[in-house]
Amino acid sequence: MNAHTNWAAFTSAEPDLAGTVEARFTAFTHHTLATLRRDGSPRTTGLEVRFLLGELWLGMMPDSRKALDLRRDPRFALQANPGDGTGMGGGDVRISGRAIEVDDPETKSAYVKEVEPPQPFHLFRTELTEVVRTYVEDERYLVTEVWKPGAPVRTLRRT
Repeated sequence: MNAHTNWAAFTSAEPDLAGTVEARFTAFTHHTLATLRRDGSPRTTGLEVRFLLGELWLGMMPDSRKALDLRRDPRFALQANPGDGTGMGGGDVRISGRAIEVDDPETKSAYVKEVEPPQPFHLFRTELTEVVRTYVEDERYLVTEVWKPGAPVRTLRRT
């Protein structure tokens, strides 16, 4: 695997972690996306994500600030919605990577067929650089699982 990889490659490399991460993201509709403003400072906004056709997709309204941020600098971080904070089944999950805008009519048509987003819209596919899951184990340990392309999941336990 290279330094950037798509959702299908991550799922193939680490199916258990990928399943847990996808379940956390599909448990709620809205999540938090961090992008970089022109001056390099972070911007966080709400976002819906989709797992379709082997990709993790980010769809946005036309000329939204987050879309313009990603066009200028494709780096992003995506945080799963924690819900009410009491359950957090599957733990806290985050995905970092690069968002690549898709203009190909065939690809956008396949996406529209599945999602039916408001038109027009920006569509970005993601190249993953890191996936992190943090959870509590046995009410004693804070466990952090970190995956990066080309490496196995690294697990850290802290008391």
